[in-house]
Amino acid sequence: MEAGQLLDMLAAFDLPVAAPVVDALAKRVGHLVDIGLGYLSLDRGTATLSGGESQRIKIVRHLASTLTDMLYVFDEPSIGLHARDVQRLTDLLFALRDNGNTVLVVEHDRDMIAAADHVVDIGPGAGGDGGKVVFTGSVDALASSGTLTGQHMDARPRLKDEVREPTGTLAISRASLHNLRDLSLEIPTGVVTAVSGVAGSGKSTLVYGVFCAGHPDAVVVDQSAPTANRRSNTATYTGALDPIRKAFAKANGVSPALFSANSAGACETCEGMGVIYTDLAFLDGITSTCETCHGRRFTESVLAYHLDGATISDVLEMTVGEALEFFAGHRAVAPILRAVVDVGLDYLRLGQPLTSLSGGECQRIKLASHLHRQGAIYVLDEPTTGLHMSDIARLLDVLDRLVDERAGTVIVIEHNLDVIAHADWVIDLGPDGGSDGGRIMFQGTPADLRDAPGSHTATHLRRALRSEEDRDRIPPTRRR
Repeated sequence: MEAGQLLDMLAAFDLPVAAPVVDALAKRVGHLVDIGLGYLSLDRGTATLSGGESQRIKIVRHLASTLTDMLYVFDEPSIGLHARDVQRLTDLLFALRDNGNTVLVVEHDRDMIAAADHVVDIGPGAGGDGGKVVFTGSVDALASSGTLTGQHMDARPRLKDEVREPTGTLAISRASLHNLRDLSLEIPTGVVTAVSGVAGSGKSTLVYGVFCAGHPDAVVVDQSAPTANRRSNTATYTGALDPIRKAFAKANGVSPALFSANSAGACETCEGMGVIYTDLAFLDGITSTCETCHGRRFTESVLAYHLDGATISDVLEMTVGEALEFFAGHRAVAPILRAVVDVGLDYLRLGQPLTSLSGGECQRIKLASHLHRQGAIYVLDEPTTGLHMSDIARLLDVLDRLVDERAGTVIVIEHNLDVIAHADWVIDLGPDGGSDGGRIMFQGTPADLRDAPGSHTATHLRRALRSEEDRDRIPPTRRR
């Protein structure tokens, strides 16, 4: 039974003897519904939950706790949440706070930030350009602080002046997987299509379970980790390391193999890893810097070779943005690095292990590796995950380039209203999640979506597009 159905059943119980138990159960299940997980069945395996769903279930678990004076830390709890459910989430965080606890939230979502009592803004940029506290104070003061976050607090989605005309269509006929209700529709090609709807409405089922199953040639860019081991890094995965090694080899008249941490030039002690991994069996392993190469990965003889004054170790320590400037004149390297910069990952180091990347970073680095494809179908799953508000415009530019310069078709599953408003076509599923979802609530342009009846996405898009005077805000009475 779904949590929402169970809550309705509990409300109908008339059992005075068991009233305390029923009330406690109804409160716990009610939290699940309030946080937007009413569509989950109680026997749903936790391994099948998304990251956002798992985190929200943990919130529900702690809401019933009677502990006070606790510190709760949440890492982007709005991931995977529709705009309708963000207010529900903030209400639950308020409940934790009002029980006598301290709540610390790492967030990019504008509405989540607006609900805070106190804001700590880190910046001013990312990677080596970050790490500083650029603002502390109230939300109102943040808006006039001049920081990147403050500059985007009052920003709102904008509709395109003109949407693209499709070059064709891709048909889906009578889809009935999971909660889909015998859906038949056509996805336009040559445009950016946003698939929207509340959590559990059937978006992933429609796109991954039905569409991708019928189009195995589609480039699926999700948030799973790239196929990698501890040796894989930004340079190896994107393919930038091969031309970099050749450039070093040509400049010094030696073999390119010397500049591979997996080959002849690698430090023998750490085998090119730069660190020593010590397995402690039942305890967590220990990582220590190699005492021979001091983390530089290569032998002293290899580090004697230079390219424009830099060693191969120096290059691997560069951020992608720094490396793009360094290799600006190398036609084989610069385009690869430019693609990584375009997806907002200019702060990653070339030698940074892929195992250290977040889900959003994994998705964007995979997207960067496919930007050269021509005429491909791209399927992206919430690419705004982990993105600051200031980087969303850069992501939208990348999506536009996939269509305009690469003649591609982009299908993006997304809750972010900036992305939905920027799309050429929107497919909205709903009206709710689980058994109450799986229906097409709207198909058309974002401008027409505003007037769609019964669509939660339409309701919140209308609010987001209103003037400043009419725009709904978090009630200030909830702040302290």
